[in-house]
Amino acid sequence: MPSRVLSTYRLQMRGDCFTFADAEKQLDYLAALGVSHLYLSPILTAAEGSTHGYDVTDPTTVSAALGGPDGLARLAAAARARGMGLIVDIVPNHVGVERPEQNPWWWDVLKHGRESAYSAFFDIDWDLADGRIVLPVLGSDDDVADLVVDGDRLRLGDLVYPIAEGTADGTGAEVHERQHYRLIGWRNGVCGYRRFFSITSLAGLRQEDRAVFDATHVEVKRWFEEGLVDGVRIDHPDGLSSPAGYLAWLRELTGPDAWIVIEKILAADEPLEPTLPVAGTTGYDAMREIGGVFIDPSGEEALTNLFDSTGVPHSSMPDLARILKAEAVTEILASELARLRRVIAAAAGADHDDLPAAVAALLSRIGVYRSDYRSLAGVLPSAFAETGAAYPHLAAPLALIAAALAVSTEAEVRLQQLCGAATAKSMEDCLFYRDARLVSLNEVGSEPHHFGVGVAEFHQRAAVRARMWPATMVSLTTHDTKRGEDVRARIGVLSQVPSLWAELVGKWTVNTPPPDARTGLFLWQNLLGVWPADGRIGDGLRQRIHAYAEKAIREAAVHTTWNDPHEDFESAVHTWLDAVFDGPVAAEMTSLVARLDMHARSDALGQKLIALTAPGIPDVYQGTELWEDSLVDPDNRRPVDYAARRDALDANRHPKLRVVSAALAVRRDRPGTFTGGGYTPMLADGPAADHLLAFARGDDVLTAVTRHTVRLSETGWADTSLTLPAGTWTDRLTGADHAGTVLAAELFADLPAALLERADG
Repeated sequence: MPSRVLSTYRLQMRGDCFTFADAEKQLDYLAALGVSHLYLSPILTAAEGSTHGYDVTDPTTVSAALGGPDGLARLAAAARARGMGLIVDIVPNHVGVERPEQNPWWWDVLKHGRESAYSAFFDIDWDLADGRIVLPVLGSDDDVADLVVDGDRLRLGDLVYPIAEGTADGTGAEVHERQHYRLIGWRNGVCGYRRFFSITSLAGLRQEDRAVFDATHVEVKRWFEEGLVDGVRIDHPDGLSSPAGYLAWLRELTGPDAWIVIEKILAADEPLEPTLPVAGTTGYDAMREIGGVFIDPSGEEALTNLFDSTGVPHSSMPDLARILKAEAVTEILASELARLRRVIAAAAGADHDDLPAAVAALLSRIGVYRSDYRSLAGVLPSAFAETGAAYPHLAAPLALIAAALAVSTEAEVRLQQLCGAATAKSMEDCLFYRDARLVSLNEVGSEPHHFGVGVAEFHQRAAVRARMWPATMVSLTTHDTKRGEDVRARIGVLSQVPSLWAELVGKWTVNTPPPDARTGLFLWQNLLGVWPADGRIGDGLRQRIHAYAEKAIREAAVHTTWNDPHEDFESAVHTWLDAVFDGPVAAEMTSLVARLDMHARSDALGQKLIALTAPGIPDVYQGTELWEDSLVDPDNRRPVDYAARRDALDANRHPKLRVVSAALAVRRDRPGTFTGGGYTPMLADGPAADHLLAFARGDDVLTAVTRHTVRLSETGWADTSLTLPAGTWTDRLTGADHAGTVLAAELFADLPAALLERADG
């Protein structure tokens, strides 16, 4: 029987520094922490040197670099011996093809073309170049002349491709013309296969074909047959042809008791499709709500005005989102759009010059990753209506699209796949780096124009989650978050001191002007988020911030981009950062951090306790049981110092670790309370009631946290109180006993959070 999943601890497996054997060494610590399951990043064979595992090259084998199948078996057995289990992240949407020689299936397809036994495994556009697979891997088309024949391979520097049998005579360029593939310059914007978003090195798989599903899940099936794992996390199912169909097959493979969660990024008003055979999502939706309830709505106007002062009104962000999504469709994903156009034209029996523009405009009006789930049946018709009203001249091509969708499954699928890719590229990978009003809101699964989450909304969403998705994952930090949970908490405090922030930014901008006002406003906040309390900027942190800034400005794609870096602008940003680190602003930033740090840590503790006790299965991302200062990947995938965490657990003095260990212990002691105990909002009384958020799980656990503490520090709790259910309640964090109506000042005398457990049965 599988172990009951009560909590998870995410581990980033890396062949170079964190293998199965390394994970096994941490089992005693994780068991003592109270974790029920290790949640492993992808463990199948990936590209050599991969630091993340999402570029799987052989889905039929466990990574030898991590320890192979024997290492996995030993880890699973050692975990079982401690009453723990394993959850594994799997990647069904794509495989890594950057080095074709490392991917046996891809190599075979390149060598044999359509005759390959694996040609149907990949979503290849065979009509694009007379039956040849177009590979946009060259610096320019002219590089074909530099190809050399090396035995049965074509080589260009480190790039190696197979040569079909009997075609090796002649120069490299001549041999290339006889192959089943065609190498072209990557700047052409043409690709001969479906990719993961716009990443050419990740080729999409056709999981809608049962033979492909079976072949790619043979190892996953073995894990469940041999009882090695208790569940799986599914990476990006929205990229598949039929997410629902795939998940039905997966449930059939894993059995009814396996815990399955999916990386589904939901819009704020989007429900998770209730018919999916899964426990829920990977928790981005809960992350938005938990972090959002600590944002002070009174700060919205001042922070909006500060952003507006950079020259772009924040009210234009929704329009910008639509523009960026349309641009992503027509530019970044032009190859996918061209393929969709051919499918639509064939299905509708006609083409139109404005068909690409109509597709882009239509998708820009869809606010979800894909709209073909049953519960979202009204989204696409509404998008057609809005697009037709906004662009009357597109009526004819819009009618063509509708006609094609009515008769062609392929047209519908490719439209939905393009929609998801365009959403990711325009929102998470672009807009979130441009909207600098309050960057803690710019998170995967969040929508920056929603300025926080009110108490009523929070309670309602939590109650619905308890009722419909009690075993969904709840996250605060993931390998994909733009900023770690504590960094977001500190930046979020700016919503409580917007005038002070605006004053300081104005002063700093005069003293140490950034190359661009909006870039400066964006980076100022991130600097605040990671600035050390002692003000000491070591070389390591300096390098991390420089690397983050470079990624941020390229993702924003206003002054510089990944494809066309603007050296002068990037150099100016790096020079400016050094001036901040080494100039007069540094002391003032340190002073501000000292002033706000207590409030930031209060919010960090509060959101952590909520995440660990609210409806769902909480995940503790590696290392986040202590204070953390991670930024976007790869910064958030750095190795973790577990020795320091073991020592801190033994000492039991670190406030965040106390919260984590106490909450996990309560979950372990009272599993029924959290898996089926329901959710009851608890409302405070008194002048500062708005600063207290509380809820009960079942009839024996109660969570209470403090919020908006800057204003609270000025007014105090006064006679604000919380009336507890009948009985005696013990705070697992402090040991204090409470009963009846408790003053908030007493409840939070030692910590800004309380975890109460019924002490009288």
